[in-house]
Amino acid sequence: MPTRRRFLLTSAAAAAAPTLTLTAQSAQNAKLPPAIAALTNRRAEAIPISLAEREQRLDRARALMHQNKIDAIVITTGTSLTYFTGLRWGQSERFFAWTLPATGAPFVVCPVFEEGRVRERMETKPATLPSASTTRVYTWNEDEDPYQLLAKALKDSGLTTGKIGIEERTQFVFADGIAHASPALTTTSATPITFGCRGIKSPAELALMQLANNITLSVYKACYESAQPGMTNRHFSQLVDAA
Repeated sequence: MPTRRRFLLTSAAAAAAPTLTLTAQSAQNAKLPPAIAALTNRRAEAIPISLAEREQRLDRARALMHQNKIDAIVITTGTSLTYFTGLRWGQSERFFAWTLPATGAPFVVCPVFEEGRVRERMETKPATLPSASTTRVYTWNEDEDPYQLLAKALKDSGLTTGKIGIEERTQFVFADGIAHASPALTTTSATPITFGCRGIKSPAELALMQLANNITLSVYKACYESAQPGMTNRHFSQLVDAA
């Protein structure tokens, strides 16, 4: 049965179709609106987080680990990994983890076929990975248990008992595997460490956040000034993308 919602959606789609086609064809040929064309590339204003600052983050994390009686934190992927190491690593069904002991060098556990990519990131210039020269890399094959390898790496770091903090966005299958592979170690939340570090922004972080806000506002302002009667949502979104 026709409904008001279906009628509106169908009518909107039919009415917009020729407009969208025209927009797609003209987007490549037409000049950008003056307000958008006047925008400048501000990428050079973004000052990357320095290696020295990331080293300070590790120092802060270790201090919080001692305060909270946590002997190591395990981070798989996501923004916390980038925050501490500068590494951007996509989530996978294969176990990958960067571990920071409260005392001693960090280490990475990864699939053997990823070792080359890990070491390439470790050797990137300018360097982004703190303690790169002392970071150990443990690799596992498809027929091996990565959690047992993590337990071995922790043992190599002097950890056979104690508490291991698991970063909050870690997949359950990974957290469960870590817990069962190291029954003498207690797993707990690493949030007191990760939030304790990330919740306080440095001047460099604040500058990047302010720049991002300023750029976003300038884009919206330029697009608002470029809006025309009859413009569709998609056309306006294309203006935002161009800006």
